[in-house]
Amino acid sequence: MSDGIESRLKEDRRFLPSAEFTGRARVQSHAEYTSMHRQSLEDPETFWREQALEVVWRTPWTNFVDWKLPTARFFEGGTLNLTDTCLDKHLTTSARTRAAIVWEGEPGDVRTLTYFELHREVVRAAAALADLGVVKGDRVAIYMGMVPETVIAMLACARLGAPHSVIFGGFSAEALRDRINDCKAKVLFTQDGAWRRGNIVPLKKMADDALAQAPSIEKVVVLRRMGVGGPHVEAPVQMKPGRDVWWEDALAATPSAAALARAKSPEAFDAEHPLFILYTSGSTGKPKGVLHTTGGYLVGAHVSTKYVFDLRDGDLYWCTADVGWVTGHSYIVYGPLSCGASCMLYEGAPNFPDWSRFWDIIERHGVSILYTAPTAIRAFIRAGDEWPNSKDLSSLRLLGSVGEPINPEAWTWYHRVIGGGRCPIVDTWWQTETGSIMLTTLPGACYSKPGSTGLPFFGVDVAVVQDDGQPAPAGQGGKLVVKRPWPSMARTLWGDDARFFKTYWEPIPGVYFTGDGARRDEDGYCWVVGRIDDVLNVAGHRIGTAEIESALVSHPAVAEAAAVGKPDDLKGSALVAFVTLKTGQKADREMKDKLSSHIEKEIGKFARPDQIRFADSLPKTRSGKIMRRLLKEIASGATETKGDTSTLEDLSVLAKLRADEE
Repeated sequence: MSDGIESRLKEDRRFLPSAEFTGRARVQSHAEYTSMHRQSLEDPETFWREQALEVVWRTPWTNFVDWKLPTARFFEGGTLNLTDTCLDKHLTTSARTRAAIVWEGEPGDVRTLTYFELHREVVRAAAALADLGVVKGDRVAIYMGMVPETVIAMLACARLGAPHSVIFGGFSAEALRDRINDCKAKVLFTQDGAWRRGNIVPLKKMADDALAQAPSIEKVVVLRRMGVGGPHVEAPVQMKPGRDVWWEDALAATPSAAALARAKSPEAFDAEHPLFILYTSGSTGKPKGVLHTTGGYLVGAHVSTKYVFDLRDGDLYWCTADVGWVTGHSYIVYGPLSCGASCMLYEGAPNFPDWSRFWDIIERHGVSILYTAPTAIRAFIRAGDEWPNSKDLSSLRLLGSVGEPINPEAWTWYHRVIGGGRCPIVDTWWQTETGSIMLTTLPGACYSKPGSTGLPFFGVDVAVVQDDGQPAPAGQGGKLVVKRPWPSMARTLWGDDARFFKTYWEPIPGVYFTGDGARRDEDGYCWVVGRIDDVLNVAGHRIGTAEIESALVSHPAVAEAAAVGKPDDLKGSALVAFVTLKTGQKADREMKDKLSSHIEKEIGKFARPDQIRFADSLPKTRSGKIMRRLLKEIASGATETKGDTSTLEDLSVLAKLRADEE
């Protein structure tokens, strides 16, 4: 990392939580955090035995871990049914009548499910699944929107021991087909349609297209969403006799005695029984199905939710991710419900019908914890402070960031405008493969540094290493690795153990290679700069695209930026920056010169982009991530888009960018 950005990021801005927050926190000092983290590494069996007490075990575990690289088995000897922890245990406590899910649909309809009601619906769904022929080990695909029934379907699968594969509702029929075929799912959950920006996403139609080439599916359960609780619209669908059944009909049918018994008194499964397969997005070729098992994953999700979000009775917690991604699995469903939390769930877009939607939801429902993505934060910055300023956000007490590195400017805006300067921010780094949060700052124990994802979570032993695996000096960039196994880690890739080893354990022998670049400062704080693949070699200089983007966004005229490389015969890679300006700023040659000079000042002359291209908006997925793969194609002059674009929020963005030639 160059001297310019290094000095900017090393400004001594250390944000400490208030004494009031710290006084009520689960971990109240850096010394307490350090002691707990040390024990989690030096005496993990004792540490995790204590932390796993809140998980309901049918048979206690006897051995913490059996590790033979790359195969891990955690909590050996233990058996459990995950839904005992997420549902049943709450029925004998005050949580029985507490809201488990507070849901708002995009049209404005609202539903609340208490823990008692959620348990009842999960039992009904599990019984219906059992009568459809689902047995332990069968895979079930879920292709739905952000509705309570998606959560119910996931928990019903877990209750029966049927590994689920949630497939993001923005994926195309082809992507759905490939994922179903890879795991050979037996049953598919879907819905007639889903709301998105006032339009209907025809999920059942796309599912039918996928199933024309997915022979493993025997039954399809279809939720009727359109016209229910919102505008009276119909979404006519084709129901295939003998295969398709409406959700309400399946759950209304009187279950067989055997199915009802399995649902009401579910079986206990080995701690290593598969829980879910989640396919990573954005890759080409064969889908990569990350497999997580029951015991270790649940313990990791539970403990990290409890400590990182410092949950208290009375909190309304809102993770804005889609359930189709791992963030939704761990921090909408399994982690929060295992803790007895009340979870906000929202169906639609963050700016529909306007940019006040998120802030309106917070005000009306009294959300106290908000966990969202830096890309969304930067989009809110561009929209203008007037939107959040028009709402009462005083119910918020804690903010979180997830999904990609957050630049210091976005962090500061989030803290000042959304948090009112009073809310701690927990920036979090983790992956689909890690299952739960790996790096963060516990909100009552540790100060935050804007731009840094913080310190290792309990049980996490990370290092920043050079190409040869040797530790990188403090302050110098390198590859982020994990040095020992942890409970929530992925066990393998579905049906492809060799690929699992080659991808994660072979690049740097003996350790898990995250694929990310990072540095660690003199205080031990980690600064993740993004994928190693996003480090460019420009005329002999190694430049991280995240570094360029952070420098650009630090300019007061810039709302968002994305930097990519394109092949260059002379320099190896040429740097192209796509920039979205704040309202009122003029996109002209003078602005390009200003931004180039700004990068030169912040990083160095060698980092000046070869091109700066202005854009009204950048190509993003529906979950808010910038699709840099598409920007690389545009920068390279490609006239056609390759690969899957079904998760792209607005296809017209690509046409506009291609039309904006230098």
